[in-house]
Amino acid sequence: QAPIKATCEEDMSCKTGFPEDVHSAVVSRSVHGGQPLLNVRFRSCDGNKKIHFGSSEPEAFRVGEDGVVYAERSFQLSAEPTEFVVSAQDKETQQEWQMRVKLTPEPAFPGASEKDQRKIEEIIFPWQQYKHSSPLKRQKRDWVIPPINLPENSKGPFPQELVRIRSDRDKSLSLRYSVTGPGADQPPTGIFIINPISGQLSVTKPLDREQIASFHLRAHAVDVNGNQVENPIDIVINVIDMNDNRPEFLHQVWNGTVPEGSKPGTYVMTVTAIDADDPNAQNGMLRYRILSQAPSSPSPNMFTINNETGDIITVAAGLDREKVQQYTLIIQATDMEGNPTYGLSNTATAVIAVTDVNDNPPEFTAMTFYGEVPENRVDVIVANLTVTDKDQPHTPAWNAMYRMTGGDPTGRFTILTDPNSNDGLVTVVKPIDFETNRLFVLTVAAENQVPLAKGIQHPPQSTATVSITVIDVNESPYFVPNPKLVRQEEGLLAGSMLTTFTAQDPDRYMQQTSLRYSKVSDPANWLKIDPVNGQITTTAVLDRESIYVQNNMYNATFLASDNGIPPMSGTGTLQIYLLDINDNAPQVHPKEATTCETLQPNAINITAVDPDIDPNAGPFAFELPDTPASIKRNWTIVRISGDHAQLSLRIRFLEAGIYDVPIVITDSGNPHASSTSLLKVKVCQCDLNGDCTDVDRIVGAGLGTGAIIAILLCIIILLILVLMFVVWMKRRDKERQAKQLLIDPEDDVRDNILKYDEEGGGEEDQDYDLSQLQQPDTVEPDAIKPVGIRRLDERPIHAEPQYPVRSAAPHPGDIGDFINEGLKAADNDPTAPPYDSLLVFDYEGSGSTAGSLSSLNSSSSGGEQDYDYLNDWGPRFKKLADMYGGGDD
Repeated sequence: QAPIKATCEEDMSCKTGFPEDVHSAVVSRSVHGGQPLLNVRFRSCDGNKKIHFGSSEPEAFRVGEDGVVYAERSFQLSAEPTEFVVSAQDKETQQEWQMRVKLTPEPAFPGASEKDQRKIEEIIFPWQQYKHSSPLKRQKRDWVIPPINLPENSKGPFPQELVRIRSDRDKSLSLRYSVTGPGADQPPTGIFIINPISGQLSVTKPLDREQIASFHLRAHAVDVNGNQVENPIDIVINVIDMNDNRPEFLHQVWNGTVPEGSKPGTYVMTVTAIDADDPNAQNGMLRYRILSQAPSSPSPNMFTINNETGDIITVAAGLDREKVQQYTLIIQATDMEGNPTYGLSNTATAVIAVTDVNDNPPEFTAMTFYGEVPENRVDVIVANLTVTDKDQPHTPAWNAMYRMTGGDPTGRFTILTDPNSNDGLVTVVKPIDFETNRLFVLTVAAENQVPLAKGIQHPPQSTATVSITVIDVNESPYFVPNPKLVRQEEGLLAGSMLTTFTAQDPDRYMQQTSLRYSKVSDPANWLKIDPVNGQITTTAVLDRESIYVQNNMYNATFLASDNGIPPMSGTGTLQIYLLDINDNAPQVHPKEATTCETLQPNAINITAVDPDIDPNAGPFAFELPDTPASIKRNWTIVRISGDHAQLSLRIRFLEAGIYDVPIVITDSGNPHASSTSLLKVKVCQCDLNGDCTDVDRIVGAGLGTGAIIAILLCIIILLILVLMFVVWMKRRDKERQAKQLLIDPEDDVRDNILKYDEEGGGEEDQDYDLSQLQQPDTVEPDAIKPVGIRRLDERPIHAEPQYPVRSAAPHPGDIGDFINEGLKAADNDPTAPPYDSLLVFDYEGSGSTAGSLSSLNSSSSGGEQDYDYLNDWGPRFKKLADMYGGGDD
């Protein structure tokens, strides 16, 4: 690479601006975007000025704040010099300076002069010179070293020399050269090396641009003492891309869709491939093309692809999903801008599904469909309408909808769609009468859920007729009118004809006999009906005041039946509105009253009650009878309203007691009805407030015999129950005492949980006589306890030997030693009796079914026993079996 040298005249005076009007530089012919080209210097006498640099061709060149000119894009320099203007502007004063820059491409022909060759191979450090006689510092312009372009994947030989770094001070000083930065002394280390004496920079291995596209190194020159002689210079090494990577598709299989019937030019999908090579060079510039299409109908070229973007579009008409549902394209991507000779290629598959549009209307499989339905039936499917549709099943373009265009003005039918078969189900939604309509002819049209595609019309096959025949069935007779209302005065005698209640049979076209009538409901049993003609007569007197009459209305239900197949029947309700007659006399209410024995206060309010209604009820007339004479002598009655009257004493004093006062009440009916009602009046002594003070005495005196007998019976029954309960409680206490005498609850093993330190023999171990465990000659007679009553936890009276103390939790392996030591202590104890009582750990009771333990009385007789049966007792006795049944070991 040739150095770019910038020269300018040296001037002792300070003048703000560019030091030269024209700046010339030599650069490589191939310029990459972002590559530094040269460094322009601007002299500012006032160091505080803020200078902004600009370029006359900003799309190609950019000037940084430090004066370095960069390429904005990649391009090739022509043989002629490239010129542009660099401007500098003061941001505060807006003063502007300009300088013309001329770029000359470096010579690339074999006839270059030897001097030019030496420039390419050598990079000289810039130098600085100071004149101490002048206060102004003079500096030679720094050099901008153009990048070194090194192709990747070089085959060597290595190390391969790149450039020589030299300082012009090496004539007077012994210098040492070195390089630093990534690739030299920083990872990845050892790629670039420099001869410290000659300054020869070399590369040691092939480079890979896809891993590292450029290296930024810094060259240093120092003397033998390590002192810096020159300022470091920056060296940029760009790795030149080689076409060593094939294009790679982002997906091996691409999926896209296109509606059928699409016009040419319709966008389908975009496929994308990437190339690891430099995208700004031909090595990374891809071109796409379609290699094949399957199937090739209706045209082998139904699609095309944009060779730069990878967009796939349609180029031919005729996409029909019903004929071809899917196309498979083989797409090829080639770098080197698609050069088939030098470019590398790769392929991928594009699968294009042709989506359905509603371009096929539904068509009926027949022009006429037939069905039949019994009359009066609803929710019945009477006909199945079948259609065909070539569109994709179970899509809105295939799903059929049916509508009736004629033949059903009353809306008795509807058509539902079967979601699986797409059939139309003609269904009855309103009852049909055979006697009115025997045949229906419906006109039905079929449509899809979405409209047909533009330009598609419904054919005649999308319309059909449905002929539905109504079947006559035996229908129930019905009463007319229903219910039937009859107005009749109450009191109609039994056997009187009331009315005729008949029914009609709707089956006019069936051969059947007349109807038969019967009674279904007659709460008071007042009526009967003739089974042939439906004539209703009374069987009892009609009474409006009956409990079966509500609001003057009496309801009865009758049944009419035919003899059809099957027999049918219908019911009708007869409503009898009963008109009131004056057939009930009024009565007094209440039947009993209380008053004081003195004249004041002694008024009693009474009310007349009549079951009849107006005009056969109130207003009522109240009076006292002439006989007996004491009634009018002692009492007087005054009407205070149409239904109410007031009874009071006529005399000043009447002895306390109960008096029956007859009262004659007459209603307003025509003719009048009257009755004499007895009012039981209780006369009592009263206090100042008018309240009776001897009511209890009067009530007791008036208590009937039946009430007294009932009270006595209740008292006797209560006493008997109390006596039975006391007897039962005493018997239960006796049973409890008897059980406690036989068995102590603490010792009853059938109902209690035994402690672990008690080793009794179970339910049979109820005898706790300890005398059998003691020496017979030492047991005194009075020490023998009765058997079977109480447990006696008595210890033997002899001195107890000192046995080895057993640990709380002995090791399983020490059990044998423990038993042997216990036996040995028992054998050597002179005070031990000749039986096993001292070897019992705790009292176990008597009468146990367990065998005696006397076989363990001494260690001398242990060898005569056979303990092999312990092996048959399971894993819990395995330790004892090993200890006693193991043989010699």
